[in-house]
Amino acid sequence: MEKNLYVQHAGKPVQARIRRYTLEDAEALIEVQRLSFPPPYPEELLWSREQLAQHVSRFPEGALCAVIGGKIIGSMTGMRVHSSGEHEHLSWAEATDDGFIRNHVSDGDTLYVVDICIVPEYRQTGLGKWLMQTMYETVVHLGISRLLGGGRLPGYHRHAAAMSAEAYVAAVLTGELRDPVLTFLLRCGRTPAGIASNYLDDEESCGYAAMMEWRNPFIRS
Repeated sequence: MEKNLYVQHAGKPVQARIRRYTLEDAEALIEVQRLSFPPPYPEELLWSREQLAQHVSRFPEGALCAVIGGKIIGSMTGMRVHSSGEHEHLSWAEATDDGFIRNHVSDGDTLYVVDICIVPEYRQTGLGKWLMQTMYETVVHLGISRLLGGGRLPGYHRHAAAMSAEAYVAAVLTGELRDPVLTFLLRCGRTPAGIASNYLDDEESCGYAAMMEWRNPFIRS
């Protein structure tokens, strides 16, 4: 899989490419995560070479990266799971086998998003949305029912004393509040499918995540 396109950066079109990543990209992918998730995001949650080796061997269709000028500036990783409903409430570690995806199910009907990130310099280019769109196309290509993943709520810590995580998500949905991650996922066409508590050891989100899905329009629910 490879996709070539143009995005706007620094006021002009630049050529970008979305492709599958390989283990040869490990060092660049780890650096992308380091730039994308600075403290207080837990450093131990950044990718390791061992995790990336599992991604590319178990589900290469779900190992995507975005490239500009020969440099990787973003990535997205997925795995397949069965749509039992439990993944709407699991922690990230439980759902993804601590990021190693050894619990990937080759015939799973749900593509579970393990991670998506774009380095700060390129976050206004739309490449994050293009990575998401490419994963939607993977859902359609594989003939599975949906994409599901947890979205951090990095703005929630400012409101946690006054409202529940459910109320915070509802306020973002009505436009009363904005959240960097949740608002982005809504722009990408994802819709809420529940709240997971203790999703990540994430101070900004107070441990919560909004479970966000995208349904394959070619499969009847």
